Parts: sequence; C-alpha cells; structure tokens
Amino acid sequence: MSIKYKRSYKFAFFTSTYITLFLSLLILIYQYYFFEVLWLSILIFALLCYVFSFFIIQLRIEYFIYKRVKSVYDSVALLDAESINPQRLTSDMKTLTAEVERFAKHKRLEIETLKGRDSYRKEFMGNVAHELKTPLFTVQGYILTLLDGASNDEKVRDKYLARASKGVDRLIYIVKDLDMITKLETGDLNLFQEKFDINELLDGVHDLLEMKAAKKEISIDIESITKPIFVKADKERMQQVLANLVVNSIKYGKKGGIVKMVVEDISSHKIKVSVSDNGEGVKAQNIPRLFERFYRVDKSGSRKEGGSGLGLSIVKHIVEAHQEKVKVDSEYGVGSEFSFTLTKYQEE
Repeated sequence: MSIKYKRSYKFAFFTSTYITLFLSLLILIYQYYFFEVLWLSILIFALLCYVFSFFIIQLRIEYFIYKRVKSVYDSVALLDAESINPQRLTSDMKTLTAEVERFAKHKRLEIETLKGRDSYRKEFMGNVAHELKTPLFTVQGYILTLLDGASNDEKVRDKYLARASKGVDRLIYIVKDLDMITKLETGDLNLFQEKFDINELLDGVHDLLEMKAAKKEISIDIESITKPIFVKADKERMQQVLANLVVNSIKYGKKGGIVKMVVEDISSHKIKVSVSDNGEGVKAQNIPRLFERFYRVDKSGSRKEGGSGLGLSIVKHIVEAHQEKVKVDSEYGVGSEFSFTLTKYQEE
C-alpha cells in the first residue's frame, strides 16, 4: 500500500504529543526520586518518542481506514472494490470523504446508465419481435392456406405464392438492415472512400425515387451549386443515406407536397447536404429518438407505408462512420429537415 503524506494529521500530532509528554513526565519523576535529573536524556527520549509515536499512529490510521473502507466496498455486491485507489485513501478525512463521494457518484451514474440500457434493450427486443412477426405470420398464413387445398386453383396459388414471396422479401430486407447496423457499430463494415461529385449523386437519387414520389403526387427538387462539388466518401453508402432520407420525406409528406435536396458550401473543406419536406413534421418530444432502431412516431401509419423501421438509424451510423454528424430540425405540422456534413475532396 503506497502512502502519501499530503499534510500533518491533527490526530497523529496531538496523540503523539500527549504520549510524549506523559512518558517524559514519568521518566522525569522517576529520575527525580531515584537518580539525578538528566535533562539531555529526557529531551532525546522525548524527541525519539514523539517521532516514533507520530509515524506509528499515522501508519496505523492509514492502514485501518483503508482496510475498513475496502471491506465496506467488498461487502456491497453492486460496487467494484478494485476501483478503489489505495494511493488516494489516507487518514485525511476530507480527502477520504471526497474519494467516497466520487466513487458513489460514479456508481450511481453507472447504475442509471444500466437501467436505461436495460429499458432500451427490452423495447428494442419487443420492436424486433413485432417487425419480424408480421411478415412471418403472413408467409405462414399463405403457406398453410396452400397446404389446405387452395393450391388446386392455379390463380389463387400464384397470388398466394406472390404474397408469401413479398413477406420473405420484407424479412430479408429487415435482416440485411440489422446486419448493416451491427457491422457499422462494431466497425466491421469497411467504407470505400473515393472522389465523386455530390451533384451527380443527387441526380441519381432523384431519378431513382421520382416515380415513387409521383405516386403520392410529391415532387423532388434539387438546389445546388452549379459547378461540380467533389467530396471524399463512400459513394454507395452516401447514396443509401440520401435515398433513405428522401424515402422518409416521401413517406410522411403531404399529397401535392415537395421534397428538396439542397447542397450548401459552408466552409473551405465542408459542405452541408439537407433533405427537407413540408409534411407532417415531428413533435419536439419525439425528435431525440428518431434515429433509434425501429422507432416510429406514428406506429400504425408508418407500418402501412412499409420499410424496415431502420432507415434513419442506418443514416446516422453511416454518417458517423464518415466522422460526420447528422442533424434534424422539425416543426410539427410544418415539415422536417435532415442534414449532414461531408468533407470536400482535397488534392494531395
């Protein structure tokens, strides 16, 4: 046990003084009655007695407090006694109190974090079960119907097989998205960063989703700088980010509304890409949870629109894997804007 003397301890000081005075007085009386008084020997004895007593008392206090406090930690199963730093436990009660308070605060925060994670885990498992249950029961229902004799009618058989196939496709879609998020979180998904023009990427997403938007009578507009803007990122993943954001805006957009993809030059080495709509918008209390897995603001309506419920979570993880940040601004009943930054391509 390493011991540091940060200051002289009052208890050891006064106790050593009392012991020294008492023993010196006894020797003085003894010498006075039986021998002659040798003041030099009494002084030397007093000095040695004081030094010896002070260090013995202080060392014992150090050891006693450390052992007692450690035993308290060891007796509490929820606390980790190994985190006690013996160098910081001294007989200075002020230092000891600060150390115990620091330890207790740390453990309290740790317990609160674990409770929050446990709550999130339960909700997440419930959401996973619900998302997988729907297509599984759908596929099971159609297959059981076919096994019960509906396969005799060729038209009914083909219709049921097509619907069962859609259920399987939805399951594969959810599993692939979950696998991607897991790889992004663990760092197993490698990003192929390359130079490309962000304007071309926006045009590609526009062409890809134009027909989907037209079905809801929603138009997709692009506002960008006319000159090419080259960035360094994983082109395929960034296309997935933009597509997920646009699909989300279409899903919650109003009939006859508009979705805008905007590119802004914000600095010499950064650009800002945003996707906005004039749809339903999101209430303030729901915004902090938008990027959670399977979290849906409108649980019934959003499931009718399809999707895995993982789109925004994938967006967040891909953007953060590029060491960038994603942001959302929304006003309920007015619309939403999702934005993220990208690093411009710099010539070596």
